[in-house]
Amino acid sequence: MSVTETGTTSGEDTPADDAARKAAVRDGLGVGIAVGMSGLAFGAAAVTAGLTVAQACVLSLLAFTGASQFALAGVIGGGGGLIAGSLGAVLLGGRNSLYGMRLAHTLGVRGWRRLVTAHVVIDETTAVATAQPGRAAARAGFYTTAISLYLAWNTTTLLGAAGAARLGDPDVIGLDVLGPAAFLALLWPRLSAGRREVRVALAAAAIALAATPLLPPGVPVMLAAVAALPALIGRRETT
Repeated sequence: MSVTETGTTSGEDTPADDAARKAAVRDGLGVGIAVGMSGLAFGAAAVTAGLTVAQACVLSLLAFTGASQFALAGVIGGGGGLIAGSLGAVLLGGRNSLYGMRLAHTLGVRGWRRLVTAHVVIDETTAVATAQPGRAAARAGFYTTAISLYLAWNTTTLLGAAGAARLGDPDVIGLDVLGPAAFLALLWPRLSAGRREVRVALAAAAIALAATPLLPPGVPVMLAAVAALPALIGRRETT
């Protein structure tokens, strides 16, 4: 019989394994419910940007990646086209494919389940899964986070969008700031990782500000992604 990461023979669970899985479930529920409440802000921001309630809900159901959704709504709200907004959202969401490669062995899914699982490979599910001590706990944390966050995010998106739609003109009471504020709230924790991240953020902001008077809405955001290239090249050279 093979030996697992915890040192026991396969098929045998120890009290430590059970405790790790329970802790992972608690972590997943906490993250899923807390982050899922941000769907209220997205729903309101999407309607303020000009999307309908149905469009906001479908976007949450099918895209399900907060930063990309806020970016798309922000570009459209700023007067940009759907193509520009979609390209910006795809650029931001591209990191999820890297998460998928990292989690492929841990999750070990095959067939059609891989497509379903890939849909919920995002920042939060990856963070909870990779923080666990063993493979079983990582799976428990991943799926608990995925299910609770997906349900909470889509429910609150509907509530936020429907509430904003009933206001008539959300701009009058300042709901137009919800999108940028929530987007910054999602990005801010990434800046605490180190000086490299701060430099990339400052360079991207400078590029976007310089390009805004010259280019159509949405294009400066995509152009700002160029700021990440030196950091990515430097990281590859050091590995």
